Amino acid sequence: MNNMLKKCLAEFVGTFVLVFFACGTAAYTGGNVVATSLAFGLSIVAMAYSVGRISGAHLNPAVSLGVYLKGVFTKDKESFTFKDFLLYTISQILGATVGAILLSGIFKMADVKLLGDACNNVVGGYANGFTAGNVFGTLLAEIVLTGIFVYVILNVTDSKNNGVGKKGGLIIGLTLTLVHLVGIGLTGTSVNPARSLATA
Repeated sequence: MNNMLKKCLAEFVGTFVLVFFACGTAAYTGGNVVATSLAFGLSIVAMAYSVGRISGAHLNPAVSLGVYLKGVFTKDKESFTFKDFLLYTISQILGATVGAILLSGIFKMADVKLLGDACNNVVGGYANGFTAGNVFGTLLAEIVLTGIFVYVILNVTDSKNNGVGKKGGLIIGLTLTLVHLVGIGLTGTSVNPARSLATA
């Protein structure tokens, strides 16, 4: 199998798992802050240690963009190309969409009553707290939360950061948990365009 095809499949599967388990938890618990935060963090940890060896487990177009831009700014032409970024992003959106559709179908077939509008009720809607009046506050919160998350990932996975080693996936998962603990009450927390597009 082609190396890029393997990477794209890994991104598809990883983002599928993230949406299926984390958004499933959010929808089923009505967006319980602790449960939802842990579900997102633990999903990332699980995928970091399973598909990370294949694709790096970006599972998020914002992360892929950060990796691409890091290569541009460091003039590392061999690293992550713009074509890689596009292929990863498409794979992530497709994986997230299949996860959201499957989750929605299972909930409907099982006649599970969803609580609140967590993860956009899995089938559509807007992030918690989003209205036309607070769009700038919501946007600012998402930019800060996404920026912190991507910053941690880029530093934890940097080859010069020898001290992290095999703990990287755990650090990234805990950071996503922290981002959700803060962000759920502010915006519902996206920090992942693929996740947001798929559930909307």
